[in-house]
Amino acid sequence: MIESLALLASSRVTTPLVPIRLPEYGVPVWCKLEYLNPSGSTKDRIARYILSKAVRSGAIAPGDQVVEASSGSTSIAFALASAQLGMKFTAIMPEGVSPERVKIIKAYGAKVELTPADAGIAASIERAQQIANEQGAFWPSQFTNADNAKAHRDETAGEVLCQIPTGRVDMFVSGVGTGGTLVGVTQGLLTAGCQVTPVLARPISSGLLCDIECCSFSKRIPGVVDGMSEIFKSADLPNLIEFQISDDEAIHVTRELIRSGFPIGPSSGLNYLAAVRAYEQHGGDPVCLTVFPDRMERYFSTELFQ
Repeated sequence: MIESLALLASSRVTTPLVPIRLPEYGVPVWCKLEYLNPSGSTKDRIARYILSKAVRSGAIAPGDQVVEASSGSTSIAFALASAQLGMKFTAIMPEGVSPERVKIIKAYGAKVELTPADAGIAASIERAQQIANEQGAFWPSQFTNADNAKAHRDETAGEVLCQIPTGRVDMFVSGVGTGGTLVGVTQGLLTAGCQVTPVLARPISSGLLCDIECCSFSKRIPGVVDGMSEIFKSADLPNLIEFQISDDEAIHVTRELIRSGFPIGPSSGLNYLAAVRAYEQHGGDPVCLTVFPDRMERYFSTELFQ
């Protein structure tokens, strides 16, 4: 058990924080390169945090089963962490996720079960809960688990403040999947004394919006959801503002960032452009922070590379 936890702890990295100014916009944005986490996304943080806590408490042990509902990155992160801990992982995902994601998860020895696409992530969550109840599997329940946000409050926010030369952050920008990143980082920065304004980056689809239990998301910007997560809805985020970004704009910016040497997915383009607009609206010279959540390899078969 101790060896397993040590292996999981050794996979933690401090991701770089870099200022990026695309010529098209001319606005400086501090970007945390979360795609450099071991599995390729910021979701490594919550997978490591939740599983290691469960192991320490005795809730799970090597050989046990873990199940989670996710459109991709969280499942990949839990597949990697479960493999390191000697656990069996099953990912429940909606049909239509990119085949690269399925292949990556299976490469870690995990199983993938697909739920009907027209029922969206809600059906995947229901199925994960069913497996947890019937088979006694450990279910992280990322949409409701407070440790999701705590991972970013305790780790990501602290890393930023150690790295950023200004010693402060004025605006933090993120899209919302579970809400863990936006809530956790904002709370961590506020606790440290930053007068930070949280900014929600919302993707607006060109006729491709899907509604799932009052939850809207863009099929072209995978992993970004708004309105479903209890973490996000119940959080106290003072002065929250929102910028709506079209899919076409987000994909364009993502491609420009990739050409500039950042191997990212479309949610990073969404975050970057929302950060640019937040900077412009703020006036003056605010310290604007965002994250690049994941790597481009899981999008090779999608519109991003067509």
